[in-house]
Amino acid sequence: MRVLLVEDDRMIGDVVSQSLKDESYAVDWVRDGQTALDTLATQVYDVVLLDLGLPKKDGMEVLRGIRAKNNPVPVLVITARDTLDDRIRGLDSGADDYILKPFEMAELLARMRAVVRRKGGVAGPVLTNGVISLDPATREVDLNGEAVGLSGREFSLLMALMVRPGAILSRSDLEDRIYGWNEEVESNAVEFIIHALRKKLGAEVIKNVRGMGWMVAKCK
Repeated sequence: MRVLLVEDDRMIGDVVSQSLKDESYAVDWVRDGQTALDTLATQVYDVVLLDLGLPKKDGMEVLRGIRAKNNPVPVLVITARDTLDDRIRGLDSGADDYILKPFEMAELLARMRAVVRRKGGVAGPVLTNGVISLDPATREVDLNGEAVGLSGREFSLLMALMVRPGAILSRSDLEDRIYGWNEEVESNAVEFIIHALRKKLGAEVIKNVRGMGWMVAKCK
């Protein structure tokens, strides 16, 4: 899953960015509102973590700009502005959730998972298609009830496919979801990860659609 972190405080940004990477998220970090809008105009994200007190463009302007473009990306506001009016204004401007600083990373991660589930139309915390079950919170994967251990990259790629079983994701789609800006991507990296997943999950679990990409089967 690819995250855009919009935070001008270097210490907070460093901690949040590294914590997300430790959880195998791909993270791009920008430090002002205008760069956030410019980035969102060219790159697709699974979720945006948006501070409000930003240089160049305030976070509320960024939020309104995102929704003015009809961009449906989930936006989780992270801010020290704690008045009721601030929270109401943020939610009414299009935020999906609101978390106050200081916060625990465990809560931020849980709220991220929740807004992404809602976007995908998934009510429960576990992603499943009847054969594979994937729990983003515990990072556990089951195949027909049997636990399967995956690396961080393998888990990230499988989760990208499991968010929408039956949807075909191309190589570039998958690269976008598992690699951030500063991470080197080898030309056959996606194929290598899929090969490793098939060895663990079975050759038929991830299907190749010739000339288009890969998918997991829809729910049974």
